[in-house]
Amino acid sequence: MKIAYDWTIRAEAAQRPPDMPGWRVWLFLGGRGAGKTRAGAEWLRAEVAARRSRRVALVGPTLGDVREVMIEGPSGLRAIAPTEARPTYHVSRRRLDWPCGARAHAFSAEDAESLRGPQFDSAWCDELAAWPGHGGGAAEVWDMLMFAVRLGPHPRVAATTTPRASPLLRRLIEQAGKGLGGVTMTRAPTRDNAGNLAPGFVEAMEEQYAGTRRGRQELDGELIEDPEGAMWSREVIERARVRLGDIGKGEEISAQLALSPAGGAVFDRVVVAVDPPVSSGPRADACGIVAAGRLDGVAYILADASARGLKPLEWAARAVALARRWGAGEIVAEANQGGEMVRQMLEMAGASLRDGVRVKLVHAYQAKAARAAPVSGHYASGRVKHAGVFGELEDEMCAFGVAGERSPDRVDAMVWAVRELLGREAVRPRVDKL
Repeated sequence: MKIAYDWTIRAEAAQRPPDMPGWRVWLFLGGRGAGKTRAGAEWLRAEVAARRSRRVALVGPTLGDVREVMIEGPSGLRAIAPTEARPTYHVSRRRLDWPCGARAHAFSAEDAESLRGPQFDSAWCDELAAWPGHGGGAAEVWDMLMFAVRLGPHPRVAATTTPRASPLLRRLIEQAGKGLGGVTMTRAPTRDNAGNLAPGFVEAMEEQYAGTRRGRQELDGELIEDPEGAMWSREVIERARVRLGDIGKGEEISAQLALSPAGGAVFDRVVVAVDPPVSSGPRADACGIVAAGRLDGVAYILADASARGLKPLEWAARAVALARRWGAGEIVAEANQGGEMVRQMLEMAGASLRDGVRVKLVHAYQAKAARAAPVSGHYASGRVKHAGVFGELEDEMCAFGVAGERSPDRVDAMVWAVRELLGREAVRPRVDKL
């Protein structure tokens, strides 16, 4: 083997498969940029070269992730292989073929049923903690995969992921800790792979995030559970997750929704809510921009386009673009700080009654926590759903109410959207006279 392709001389300890007999699942938790994808791809390449892996399952959050990251990405299976051993990907068949005869099939974690039937001797799962959890949940996809990996004398699975609190990841970590199910685990922080990242990247990220909840998760590879005092929990959000195509009329409208995200008459009403930042610049708070729709008395979070460091006209243009994409008839914007300037920015960006996008300014007379509390209750009662995975918004929700966290701009925009769709009772508790 050429030295340039010899992973064994460059891999860090945590990037190597477990040096112990009998393992069935290798769970590799790492920070962003810790080399998790490379480790998974190199493990599978070695298994294929040794002819231990002949029928393989590749499972990612979506089919696009499998192709763009696990197969075609810079650390993917094709990029790491020498020319003579490089596999060929057949897009229409979602199949990867190696010259030696080994074959891998691509699967999306959005579809557990696709894993019912085929059988494999090995599998590589990437970003396990980001699996959508539609239908029966991410655990259902994992269980279907475990039943399918049953060929050969030693069927094995590698699962690489940045940790995020999810029932499936908690379960696997618990199994690894107790030595159950043949699960073993390694960990690696981002800094361990600094030599393969852009100069100064790790230092810049640690300067901004070291010691914070996000830094511990995204850089140190720690699993951060729901902090005490947070207004939302991961469990509540997971229960609220649905697939966009399943809203309203069922799967028969999936194609329509894919072509027109708002789905025509599927939603009674769609709004975009904006929580403008007080200032602009790289250190300013993010501008919260969230789209939501309502159907049969339930509010659905459709998109989170929030961003940091935008100038007023830039965040306004972003909000207007989101409104047009989802067919929103109204942009609801908090105007406590900017007043009429907020309306002017949105109108300059293209919001107008003529184009079917009305601007409504709202003012906060309560603290953020007081406004958010009843919305949290709506989540618990099933009146708010997430049509997809919104990682940064959900992280912010599960830290909301905890001292020391950043300003909850995404949460504030989401709360305004739910208020607008479900009425004032969404933000004010009802008091009945006795």
